[in-house]
Amino acid sequence: MTKVGLALSGGGARGFAHIGVLKALVENGVPIDMIAGTSAGSFVGGAFASGLSVDELIEIGRSVSWFGVSSLSYSPRGLLSNSAMTGFIEKHFPVSRFELLCVPFAAVACDLESGSEVIFRDEGDLATAIRASCAIPGVFVPVKDSSGRYLVDGGVTSPMPTKAVRKLGADKVIAVDLLSCGTGFGGVPTTFIGTMIQSAMMLVRTASKNQHYRADVIIEPQIAHIRPDELGKRDELIELGEKAALEKIEDIHRLVVK
Repeated sequence: MTKVGLALSGGGARGFAHIGVLKALVENGVPIDMIAGTSAGSFVGGAFASGLSVDELIEIGRSVSWFGVSSLSYSPRGLLSNSAMTGFIEKHFPVSRFELLCVPFAAVACDLESGSEVIFRDEGDLATAIRASCAIPGVFVPVKDSSGRYLVDGGVTSPMPTKAVRKLGADKVIAVDLLSCGTGFGGVPTTFIGTMIQSAMMLVRTASKNQHYRADVIIEPQIAHIRPDELGKRDELIELGEKAALEKIEDIHRLVVK
């Protein structure tokens, strides 16, 4: 039987579009046998893999704020710490360890010292993996793992985790790219976080496109007009993610039955 894997890119607040994609896939009976996520994709993918329904993801998403999952840092390595994300995950996710997930899942981070890709999967603390995958360099303090490595956002090395989901055993891969949907963001960011994220995304857009060749179907929500710091546009992002997935649903059904 064909195993279908979902690869979810990074994208900051744009990650809400991933929820819309999941909504379309679930409602149209598309099996999701495994998920890999980078940055925002790791948060949404981990939440779904932990057993949360799409409706629950939407509801929990309404309570997400930048300072609800982060706090000011006194470290010279980053403006903010995302340690508060641990409490958020432990409060809202049904399980907090890889061994207990309902769907096989991988979160991608980057070793700050070596520059190598780090893939969390199979066992260990889910919150640590997601925090590391979301630790945008310069914005968030690197996350130190149990091996003593200092880890940053997986988008540095793998903004589109198609390789990671193949390693999980996917025969067919559906990739959701929130980075390569256009060059404009509809304006200049008004926050420091927005400026940092937007600048970083300009650098990773090409890298994300270079990972498309490992995917069988690529979903690219039309969200270029929404900046990656605009959490207030979560409903629009979910709607646009769902729309983009529905436009590819026939291709996906043909993929699944092969």
